[in-house]
Amino acid sequence: MKSVVIFSTPTCSWCRKLKSYLKEKKVRFKDIDVSRNQGAARDMIRKSGKQGVPQMWINNRPIVGFDKTKIDRMLDIK
Repeated sequence: MKSVVIFSTPTCSWCRKLKSYLKEKKVRFKDIDVSRNQGAARDMIRKSGKQGVPQMWINNRPIVGFDKTKIDRMLDIK
């Protein structure tokens, strides 16, 4: 099973779409609200070089934004 972490904020519509998509596909994930967790926000920016959300990390490999094609490929979703 792949490790999936989502960095998001409550006001981000793309974050909600990403989480809904993953739930629909029955993908388990950990959601980190970077508006409340500044340490996680700094870590996210340091690792990806980007501050925008959503960011999805699959086995520590980042996807910035809701890139469904890349997500499906990395998670083997058909």
